[in-house]
Amino acid sequence: MRTGIAGAAAATFAANRAQGAVRFGVHRKDGATRRGDLHESGSLRVRFPSPEDDGLSAMFVNTAGGIAGGDRFEIAIAAGEGARLTLTTAAAEKVYRAPAMFSSEVDAGSREENASKQNEGLERSNRIAPGPAAAARLDIALKVADGAHLSWLPQETILFDRARVHRRFDIDLAEGASLLLCEIVVFGRAAMGETMRHGEFVDRWRTRRGGRLVFAETIRLDGEIGEKLARPAIAGGGCAIGTALIVPGDEALVERIREASDSFGAEVGISAWNGFAMARFCAQDAARLRADMMAVLGRASLVPLPRLWLN
Repeated sequence: MRTGIAGAAAATFAANRAQGAVRFGVHRKDGATRRGDLHESGSLRVRFPSPEDDGLSAMFVNTAGGIAGGDRFEIAIAAGEGARLTLTTAAAEKVYRAPAMFSSEVDAGSREENASKQNEGLERSNRIAPGPAAAARLDIALKVADGAHLSWLPQETILFDRARVHRRFDIDLAEGASLLLCEIVVFGRAAMGETMRHGEFVDRWRTRRGGRLVFAETIRLDGEIGEKLARPAIAGGGCAIGTALIVPGDEALVERIREASDSFGAEVGISAWNGFAMARFCAQDAARLRADMMAVLGRASLVPLPRLWLN
């Protein structure tokens, strides 16, 4: 009976998880970027606003209204030779508390005690006990061909207390491709008096250029995240972090961005190696970090920011 109850709980949990996938490619034709075949499934959708010059803009919409533990989302985008594509999201993505999984747990007892209970007409008790919460998973694959440019500029990802999410980026760039990629992660909405005390955030990035691995990083924060973020060596009490990856990038670009350092409202660091540049951000709130990110992106690329960023 206990197996049946646990199985029913697991089936109910799985049936209530959101899943979604978007896959499409773009190519250059007649002097403009055109969309190819598009695949959408589940609660993830993509919409294409009015074209901007010779480029194309795309906006992701999660009709599930957010992300919770056990959800699964996949995105795969390919930009063909000479194409120009900017990707963003309709709103900040919210990752909610991960509900606990459930497993059967049987009260321990010796064989003699169990026999005694049976003799007395008592049944051994079963109960369903909470187990580790299931993490949400986001898998993102970006492929950019020679002469193509891709801007990945989603709005913030906001993690609520006890959220669990594993995110993975696989980026494949041709030698002549260019990329502007930014991500902002907020651990609780400070303006709402919210904090993220406990949870899990795993962020895995792998970037290849011309088939060669040029950047690999995995960030893992778990357990008492709020306590860890307070440590000087991690975030110094900040609740918002960000990363901008700029390809190609060199020391000239780094110096151009550093010229704006007096205007930064939070901590920003930037460096260049292996033919690309990377900026890191840490702030006490999302608004301050977003302003710094916009300042860096404005100096890093001539590609205009999505209009949704300016609202």
